[in-house]
Amino acid sequence: MAIDVNRLLLETGELVVTGRLVDASNATLYAKVTLNAMEKICIYKPIAGERPLWDFPDGTLADREYAAFLVSEFLNLNVVPLTILRDGPYGQGMVQEWIDIDESIDLANYFSQDIPELRQMAFFDAIVNNTDRKIGHLLPTKSGELFGCDHGVTFHEEDKLRTVLWQWAGDLLTPTEIAALELLIASLGNELDLTMHLTVNEIEAITLRAKHMLNTATMPLPSPDWPAIPWPAF
Repeated sequence: MAIDVNRLLLETGELVVTGRLVDASNATLYAKVTLNAMEKICIYKPIAGERPLWDFPDGTLADREYAAFLVSEFLNLNVVPLTILRDGPYGQGMVQEWIDIDESIDLANYFSQDIPELRQMAFFDAIVNNTDRKIGHLLPTKSGELFGCDHGVTFHEEDKLRTVLWQWAGDLLTPTEIAALELLIASLGNELDLTMHLTVNEIEAITLRAKHMLNTATMPLPSPDWPAIPWPAF
């Protein structure tokens, strides 16, 4: 079996904090991991730096970020950067590889386009019940990939989807999306085990959301019961 060098580096390399993203509401640290001659820039979010959230009383932001990565990876959506849980200078936390974005892309125009990469992100957000998909959480790369960051407020047992990506609301699901939902439903608790990171109710809610999407065969519509777009949107 081939060794995933990037994963090995994030998991076992020496983690050194070099700065802090001051605009973040929770401790978000700029760091690097080094192992032998290898080095990688990453983001480190220690659990000790998380602020309590009244509507997410259970679990941690770090665990939900990691669970979001596991779902993205398992369904081969590849919209979340490589993410792990590990110990660091300020204790256990989430470590995620740094993504260099394409600086030539104007996110203010980009987010509203009808392109496959953005639709895949919107589909993923519907699955994980993302309550905070801001424009600034979109990370397009020069190679044409699109990643998303900041998935700490996901998987709530109540439907709380808040996103700037509503351009496919009510559209029919594609065969690929339907297959992904069927795989998700069949695999939760088996090949895809999230029990160490989410509550029982949250995991059950994932299945219910997936089944609802399958029954309607459409992308979700904005709810009239709460703000459908996060504030601030960027």
